Amino acid sequence: MNIGVDATCWQNKRGYGRHARSLLTALIMRDSENRYVLFLDSAEGLETLPYGAEVSLVRSTTAPTAVAASSNGHRSAADMWRMAHSLSAANVDLLLFPTIYSYVPVVTRAKKITMIHDVIAEKYPSLTMPSRQSRLFWKTKVALGRWQADAVATVSDYSRRAIVEQFRMPAERVHVVGEASDPVFRVLHKPRLTPRLKSLGLTESQRIIVYVGGFSPHKNLETLVSVFAKLIGQPSFADVQLVLVGEDKKEVFHSYAGTIKSQIQKLGLQERAMFTGYLPDEELIVLLNLAAVSALPSLMEGFGLPAIEAAACGCPVVATKESPLPSLLGEGGLYFDPTRPEELEMALTRVLESDTIRQRMGDAGQKAAGYLTWEAAADQMMTLIRKVAAS
Repeated sequence: MNIGVDATCWQNKRGYGRHARSLLTALIMRDSENRYVLFLDSAEGLETLPYGAEVSLVRSTTAPTAVAASSNGHRSAADMWRMAHSLSAANVDLLLFPTIYSYVPVVTRAKKITMIHDVIAEKYPSLTMPSRQSRLFWKTKVALGRWQADAVATVSDYSRRAIVEQFRMPAERVHVVGEASDPVFRVLHKPRLTPRLKSLGLTESQRIIVYVGGFSPHKNLETLVSVFAKLIGQPSFADVQLVLVGEDKKEVFHSYAGTIKSQIQKLGLQERAMFTGYLPDEELIVLLNLAAVSALPSLMEGFGLPAIEAAACGCPVVATKESPLPSLLGEGGLYFDPTRPEELEMALTRVLESDTIRQRMGDAGQKAAGYLTWEAAADQMMTLIRKVAAS
């Protein structure tokens, strides 16, 4: 088959971009039967694309989706038409949209698979898209994407159940294609802080609570900061630092990093809580290896990849119950109701107080994360492609 892929989210540094890069690379490397055409809207990141005799690239002259489709806006009609025309006119048997985020309506007889990672925007619309217009565009896009799809894929059983319930879809139309941490996330022998991390004031003797991800309101970071403020009021936690990792200045998704920074200042935590901005993997891995615990307090996560990456580095995880993480990481994490701050405080206290618990959780999490591979996810996608092609 000729398989067309909407690869316009390839440039996104984390989130959808990481997922698309990892899944498509593994899929193309493992598939010797089919030919792939990757449709792009930017030349950025071309060096990381999978090349080969069975891979070709088509670039549409549109503004990059990762910039244009921001939380407060949408792609222009002209950009959407150009990308839709490229996809519709292509001589392909099947079209794959790795995320509904970059989906555009198409007019083609090709079979279609669309990935919907989660229903966070549907459950928490005002926390993910601040404007009424952006919510309307999102709702319309998701409805069209579901309607055109011959099959919908998602990243976990948790998200599959949520999608079936939210959209009242037949369960047999929704399929799981999992995620995994990149192999670069691993336990390091004698990790040492990089000059950049040292410049933030971190030392290797401190206990670090690390958060990795975006700064949208649904990430529930105000709760994390409030709980952190209570913890460090206790003498036994005088050395604990909170490190917030992620793009906090030029985020296209809805961000309230400014609100969190104001909260930190108001609570007088400037010397104890810090923003690193985006960290490349080689520095993030060091930080995760040195951290005492990784916290993911979101109101909902479709998968929770930052927690899996932390676990792969041997870092204990404290994470929201509203995610698939309890079943994915098991004893590698402690899980709490994100609407109950006292549960988050108890979980962090338990991990920070005990070297034994941290070691046990780190070992269990590393083992659990090891069972998740992009090769397995690629095989799940190949099974779905064959099923849709044969239908």
